[in-house]
Amino acid sequence: MTNTAVKAERPNVVNGVNVDELFGTIDAVKTAPVIAKFKFKAENQWVDGGHNRTTIKNFYGTQQEHQRREPFVLDADEPPILLGRDMGPNPVEYALTALAACVTSSIVYHAAAKGITIRAMESRLEGDIDLQGFLGIRDDVPRGYQEIRMYVTIDADASPEKLAEIVALGPQYSPVFDTITRAVPVKVQLEK
Repeated sequence: MTNTAVKAERPNVVNGVNVDELFGTIDAVKTAPVIAKFKFKAENQWVDGGHNRTTIKNFYGTQQEHQRREPFVLDADEPPILLGRDMGPNPVEYALTALAACVTSSIVYHAAAKGITIRAMESRLEGDIDLQGFLGIRDDVPRGYQEIRMYVTIDADASPEKLAEIVALGPQYSPVFDTITRAVPVKVQLEK
């Protein structure tokens, strides 16, 4: 077998992302946009106090239902100072987690598509909340985050300008960043 034949059989993987499959997915969606429609689902059950449990089992995408190998079970609670028992991160910490994970994935995928190998990447997030809104003390204070800051460090063979460009692609293409930063209709209703 020639060296060229061996190379052709190996997938082009950068940052753990199969770039050939990534571009194949992009081409498939361009050809049939209907396969791009996804619906993610979560089921939540209240346990006690601020403690509740979310189970994630399946999702819809590429015009079919997909079942997870095993369900993901995520507990949420509040710290004792907020009257919880600390049985898991609180919901606003999960929001930071979702934002960090999604922006990180977006950066890594776009870096891979541009052929930039990332050796290491870390981020730190902070969010400011004033409880006066949540507690109903003041209507003029937002109930959620007033500001979120994400600080990213990347170890890669790229200039600081190229890294800044890659980091900017994270929020630009992150579905969670987009969801948090624009008004998204959310309906909460009693199920009949």
